[in-house]
Amino acid sequence: MKKLSARRRHPLAAVVVLLLALACTGGLYVLLAPTSEAKADTTAQSLAIDEGKKLYAVGCASCHGTGGQGTTDGPSLVGVGAAAVDFQVGTGRMPAQQPGAQVPKKRNIYSQAEIDQLAAFISSLGAGPNVPTEAQYNPEGADIAKGGELFRTNCAQCHNFTGKGGALTHGKFAPDLEGVSPKHIYEAMQTGPQNMPSFPDTTLSEQNKQDIIAYLDAVNGDDTESPGGLELGGLGPVSEGLFAWIFGLGGLIAVAVWVAARTAKAKKS
Repeated sequence: MKKLSARRRHPLAAVVVLLLALACTGGLYVLLAPTSEAKADTTAQSLAIDEGKKLYAVGCASCHGTGGQGTTDGPSLVGVGAAAVDFQVGTGRMPAQQPGAQVPKKRNIYSQAEIDQLAAFISSLGAGPNVPTEAQYNPEGADIAKGGELFRTNCAQCHNFTGKGGALTHGKFAPDLEGVSPKHIYEAMQTGPQNMPSFPDTTLSEQNKQDIIAYLDAVNGDDTESPGGLELGGLGPVSEGLFAWIFGLGGLIAVAVWVAARTAKAKKS
């Protein structure tokens, strides 16, 4: 004990303790501090959010509120996620040109980099679906038959069984899906834009979404040929039934008239 007390009173004891403390602190910092890559990612994300906030203030705040809380002219954006922004802005639906029953697709006015910045800002307001990766929406190798079954069960009531679209109530409509990119189809299923219900992974799995995209690509591709002959625009039983009534029943009436005329002529002679 006397030797320990003597060492404590040594003039260099404080310096030794300070050096040991600094060494421990430095070691802990090396172990626990974020890496330079993590710092760079955080900095880039912060910059994207700041730039996105500026873009939002110019193009979106007048309808959705300065903090994305929504107004009488636009819904709240808190919790909609980056995928909703990428879909709505990427397809030109937002910013909307004018209010109406439904906002139609139009030419996009933002670059993809600006869309990503807007998405980063909106994501910072509340958690929501992320923008899907190419691996998630790539239909290569998906089950087309399964996708057709899922599409007819969940989507055909509005979009028609080949995705040609259709009218809804009060001036609304289900858009034509031909030519829509796989990423935007996936995001629409994720987020449920406008009148469409959302289909999260708990309802339609990632594989299910890929199957549906593969089916739409198969029935609306450039090289697609209808195995049943003339497809009548792919508009379904309404157009096919109308064709049957006009040409089928009309043909039978024409034949009946011709037979009656021949019979009457035969009786006169």
